[in-house]
Amino acid sequence: MAGRFARDLTIRQLRALSAVQATGSITSAANSLALTQPAVTLQLRNLQALAGLPLIQRTGSGMALTEVGQTVLALAERVDLALLDCEQTLDMIAGRTGGRVSIGAVSTAKYFVPFVIAAFSQKYPKIDVTLKIGNRQEIHAALRGYDLDIAIMGQPPADLEVEMRPLGEHPHLIVASPGHPLSKRRKCSPLDLVEEIFISRERGSGTRMLMERFFEQHDLKPKIGLEADSNETIKQSVIAGLGIAFISQHTVSHELDEGRLVAVRLEGLPVMRHWHAIRRSDKVLLPAAQAMLEFLGSEGSRYLPVMRGQRRQFARRR
Repeated sequence: MAGRFARDLTIRQLRALSAVQATGSITSAANSLALTQPAVTLQLRNLQALAGLPLIQRTGSGMALTEVGQTVLALAERVDLALLDCEQTLDMIAGRTGGRVSIGAVSTAKYFVPFVIAAFSQKYPKIDVTLKIGNRQEIHAALRGYDLDIAIMGQPPADLEVEMRPLGEHPHLIVASPGHPLSKRRKCSPLDLVEEIFISRERGSGTRMLMERFFEQHDLKPKIGLEADSNETIKQSVIAGLGIAFISQHTVSHELDEGRLVAVRLEGLPVMRHWHAIRRSDKVLLPAAQAMLEFLGSEGSRYLPVMRGQRRQFARRR
C-alpha cells in the first residue's frame, strides 16, 4: 500500500484536501482552486481510495478533516514547502533571484571578511550571505560536513579534495607592549625570547601551530603564561603587560598603528603564510556561491589589512 500511495499520489489531490480544510466546503474549495466541483470531488475520492481510510467528514459547520486527513494534510504542507524551495532554486539558477551563500572563516579572518562581504553585497544585493566564525577545527568540521559553500582560512583539511583561490599574504609577528624591553630594541634574535612569557592561542589553532614550528626551527621552546581562544584576549593581555605574543598581523593592525602594541624587530619575522578561499571539490556550488568564490579570488586581497606609515588602511591592489 505504501508503495502504491507514493506512486499514485498527485499534487492536485493534496491541494484539493488542503483547500477543503481552508474553506470548509467542496464548493468553496473548487472556487479557490479555479476548478469545477466534480473535479475536486474526484481528486478527493481518489486520494481517499489511496489512503484506504476516510479523510473528510461532514459536521454541523461544514466539511472537516478526520485525524487521518490531518496527517495527510501535514504531508501536503511539506510537499508545498519542498516545491517552493525547488522553485526558488531554479529561479536562482536562471538568474532571476539572488540566492544564498554560506561562508565559514577562522577567527583571525574576522578582521577583514566582513569588509569583503559588504563589498560583495553592494555588487549582488539580492544574494543573502551567512557567515560562521570559528576556530580551525570548527571550520574544518563544517567543511567536511558540507555545511559551508566556502571556507576562508590558510590551509584545508588534509583529507579533503578541494579547490583553493588565493586571497593574499598573511604575515605573523611577535608583539609586545610599548613599555616592554624588547619593544625598545632595534634588533633582536630568537635567543632573546628564551626567558619571555608568551600569551598564546589554544593548542591546535593555526597560529599556535605556526608559533611552535617557528620555535622548533630555532631549537627553542616558548614559555606559555596564558592560553586564550580569542585574539582580543591575547591583545589586551599583551597591552596589560602580561607577556608577549606571536600573532597574525591582521589582528593587531589597529593597535600597531595606534601605538598600543609594538612589533618586536626579530630576525626571521614576519613569518609569511597565505589566505585562501576554499571549497570542497565534490560540493556543487549554485550560481550565488560561485559568484562569491569568483569575487573572493579577484577582489579579496583588496580588503586585507596592511600597514602604511602609522595608519591602518585596506590594500587597494588591482
